[in-house]
Amino acid sequence: MSLPLSYRAEAGNPWFSWQYVRDNSDTILAALREHVSLTGWAVLIAALVALPLAVAAYWYRALAAPIIGLTGVLYTVPSLALFAFLAPYLGIGAVTVLTVVVLYALLVIVRNAVAGLHQVPPEVRDAAEGMGYGRWARLFRVDLPLALPGILTGVRLATVSTVALVTVGVVLGRGGLGQLIFAGFQNNFYRAQIMTGTLLCVLLALVLDLLLAGVGRLLTPWLRGRA
Repeated sequence: MSLPLSYRAEAGNPWFSWQYVRDNSDTILAALREHVSLTGWAVLIAALVALPLAVAAYWYRALAAPIIGLTGVLYTVPSLALFAFLAPYLGIGAVTVLTVVVLYALLVIVRNAVAGLHQVPPEVRDAAEGMGYGRWARLFRVDLPLALPGILTGVRLATVSTVALVTVGVVLGRGGLGQLIFAGFQNNFYRAQIMTGTLLCVLLALVLDLLLAGVGRLLTPWLRGRA
């Protein structure tokens, strides 16, 4: 008895194949390395830009609404439209992909950093001022350390969302694991290729989130004691 054509097609096109992974390990690892690199640089740059913005919004209340509003507007722009807008100026490549994902990560980090700074107890700030701390000394010795849990929460959320967003960079040829997923669709819907790229994206997001959670526990020992 012959098998139905649809069944035979599914049998020859499984959703996962170790043979595919072995035969294409170099391509997979290259895509993974690019994905990790783009994600790491994007989150680092976003954090370096977002923290001064959060401090400015914390110190000068009149700037809070414009800063959060601007980052919120950028977050609502569709990613493909943003790629199309920036590509003529920045070129087709990693710079444009980095710029787009950095702009999307800003809102998450800024909002959580501002919320963390506002959660510093007023009596602690008053005590720091009573000890002679100036604005900058209080920021680095009191405000930022106590706001660290909120800041790290923003970085964790930004990292996970960036892992997903980097895949869209495939439209510019720099999508990391998105290259595997897109190539699988082009290659007669090659399921093993699509699933391999998808699983690695999910695992990468989970691993980075767990690593940042561990860093957060190391940097905030007082929270472990409270728990």
